[in-house]
Amino acid sequence: MKKKVLYIEDEVYLARIVKDTLELKGYEVLHKKDGNRIQDAMSGFVPDICLLDVMLPDVDGFTVGNHIHNINPRIPIIFLTAKTETDSIVKGFSSGGTDYLKKPFSMEELLARIENQLKLTHRETSATQSLPDEVILKDYTFYPGRYELHTPAGVIKLSNRESQILGMLCSHANNPLDRRELLKIVWGDDSFFNSRNLDVYIRKIRGYFAEGSGIEIVTLKGKGYHFVTA
Repeated sequence: MKKKVLYIEDEVYLARIVKDTLELKGYEVLHKKDGNRIQDAMSGFVPDICLLDVMLPDVDGFTVGNHIHNINPRIPIIFLTAKTETDSIVKGFSSGGTDYLKKPFSMEELLARIENQLKLTHRETSATQSLPDEVILKDYTFYPGRYELHTPAGVIKLSNRESQILGMLCSHANNPLDRRELLKIVWGDDSFFNSRNLDVYIRKIRGYFAEGSGIEIVTLKGKGYHFVTA
């Protein structure tokens, strides 16, 4: 069965090249020029992965990413943009993104990133396999299969990456977790780019646990993390 790609890009020439190339490689592609009515588009087309340009008319790619994430947090999202500032990268991952590709890019690199995201998304990690359906963390409850963290302040819908990372932390609770091991399980390699991604996600997950809650992610310099739950 063909993998489905939702591709949102307003540059007509670029969009034609990307769409034609992906279709030649066996993907089914739905191309949209803007992010309006994204919920309607996804009601009849359930993508395996999304490619989102950031600088879109009317609704920017980060907002579209948030909508997609709310519909289905399991779908990987690759943001395509000329922006490389750290704030933009952080905003991308906060909007449900799982990868970030700078324009101009080669089709070879885009294809490699798509294949990698699909492989990582469909791969079951040892962390999620070993966890129960419900993980109690003092006043918090983590539901790995539902991508949810229930907190005293309400329910947080987690992205696929957040759920994987929190699952790894839980499986090593109150014990050291090697940073390279975490990177290789969640991203497939420990490259500098993925290492920066991990830093973004760790900061986000730290923020989900209130100060004084007794839940803490301690950075072990040069080694990894210690997830304190006891």
